[in-house]
Amino acid sequence: MIVNPLLNEPVLVIENTSRTLVISDIHLGIEWELYHSGISIPSQVDKRKKRIKRYIEIVNPDRIVLLGDIKHNVPGTSWQEKEEVPDFLSWLALSRKVDIVPGNHDGDIECLVPENVTVRDMKGCIIDGVGYFHGHTWPDIGLFSASYVVMSHNHPAVRFTDSLGHSVSEQVWIRTHFLKKPIIEHYGDIGEWENPRVIVMPAFNELCGGIPFNESLREELIGPMFANHAVELDMARAYLLDGTDIGTIEGIRKSGITKLRGRKRR
Repeated sequence: MIVNPLLNEPVLVIENTSRTLVISDIHLGIEWELYHSGISIPSQVDKRKKRIKRYIEIVNPDRIVLLGDIKHNVPGTSWQEKEEVPDFLSWLALSRKVDIVPGNHDGDIECLVPENVTVRDMKGCIIDGVGYFHGHTWPDIGLFSASYVVMSHNHPAVRFTDSLGHSVSEQVWIRTHFLKKPIIEHYGDIGEWENPRVIVMPAFNELCGGIPFNESLREELIGPMFANHAVELDMARAYLLDGTDIGTIEGIRKSGITKLRGRKRR
């Protein structure tokens, strides 16, 4: 099995018995929320299609997995999403199998999905030997039998701060593993355990922002797996989109480029 990001892009390519293109956090309709916050941006859906079309031409996948948060607005669905999401999914499914693993923004996504697109359980699934779940829930227990598990939800980034206080954030890939003890405490007997290699994907939509993992306490990362210490954080390795290995999260924190924010006493 080959699992690699597409160079300089926030998408993953997995080759096993077939080739899969994985995209997370598309957040169609985010422009609607920005508009109501006083920021006027025209719909970016055509640009999103153009980017994904280029990925498909490069990768030539057999299947596309959308790893949660296809739409943006919660708990409702905006008029923009009612128009754009069905059209986008129909376009995407013209020549490829498309699977959706729903995220926390995907309430009622079934009402927007054409018949030729498969909606999986929100707790995740295994497709061609790889486990997928968005990250806003505990995963299906079966995912721990996979050799790789791919998750998203946190939009991982690293923020670099120089000695003058100037900061810049960069999207990153996170490669880590689960911690068995908290998982057993939650599930009890988990059956077969493959100690999966875990990949946390960056967000596809650049308007979403990101969470700087090097500045965040475990409890500040979202989703029960991080909050309950079920994902190794300190020794997780971060990679820029160009493939540069910038070290472990703990090492980045100690490197002098991380400015720790003041924290309220809990």
